[in-house]
Amino acid sequence: MKKYAKIRKMMERSCQILGSDYAILGGAMTWISESNLVSAMSNAGMFGVLASGAMDGDLLKNEITLTQSKTNRNFGVNLILMNPKLQDLIDACGEKKITHVILAGGIPDKELLNKIHSYGMQAFSFAPSLSLAKRLFRHGLDALIIEGSEAGGHVGPISTMVLLQDIMLNISEYPVFVAGGILRGELFASMLLLGAAGCQLGTVFACAKESIAHENFKKALLRASAKDAITPVQLDKKFPVAPVRAIENLGTAEFMTKQKEVLRKFENNEVSLEEGRLSLEHFWVGALRRAVQNGDVERGSLMSGQIVGVLKEEKSIDDIIDTILLEAENFLNKIKETIER
Repeated sequence: MKKYAKIRKMMERSCQILGSDYAILGGAMTWISESNLVSAMSNAGMFGVLASGAMDGDLLKNEITLTQSKTNRNFGVNLILMNPKLQDLIDACGEKKITHVILAGGIPDKELLNKIHSYGMQAFSFAPSLSLAKRLFRHGLDALIIEGSEAGGHVGPISTMVLLQDIMLNISEYPVFVAGGILRGELFASMLLLGAAGCQLGTVFACAKESIAHENFKKALLRASAKDAITPVQLDKKFPVAPVRAIENLGTAEFMTKQKEVLRKFENNEVSLEEGRLSLEHFWVGALRRAVQNGDVERGSLMSGQIVGVLKEEKSIDDIIDTILLEAENFLNKIKETIER
């Protein structure tokens, strides 16, 4: 009998959409989701996602080429909508024959989706409400990712549990992937039973053996509890700041100082809203780089989801996936036994 036959059967349609063996997406993490980790994810059978971060078109093309040299399996590219080089990034993905782009940091318009489709690529995106999700699908979105506030990095204000009931359970005709606070196979299987196309996991792979993140970064995450992963407050509604969940440290306090500085400049008409938000985004990118590449866990950004409270050890990607599938299969067998009693 084929190993993990039940959970594999439930993933078949989604795996055809992704071109992968398993309906598990890697959450795109700047400085972490690079060629080594993404190729290792795809080689292990899941769907790796390359983080473009603040790259320009040429840098992205180089990273895609490097990733393609390490795997012949499918992978996607995450694009940040506020990146001023967004159009060039889409062109880079199209030129390098990427099949899927995952759009984050905003709501894509119909024109942008049309451009992506003109290259034969599929477009995935995030949405915080049912009305926005339906609008995106009307405009041609291929799949949706709902990401709860439990997730790491840039997050919305709504929990996974609520998004499931508001969005996913009200959209059955389109593929919807679920992210935020997911690790164990029992929960993965439960999402599929509820109608999810699959799940996106990030923090656990940041701590994987194949991750190039500094050992200090990994150890800080593995030591942390769920309550340590916080989102800084927004100082003024006039200047909306995208919440970024990370382990609390000196860098978190420095972000609040930076936010005050940008808010003052905005109120004095020294910077526009867009310029100010981009400035804060650059702060996070730089702080994350210091933590991931240099191991500065005091002042660098330790972006992570609340699931850090469940992580206990550094494991290989193969081991992570195998554990999830085993837990999922055992859970489905238990349900079957319960029903048949």
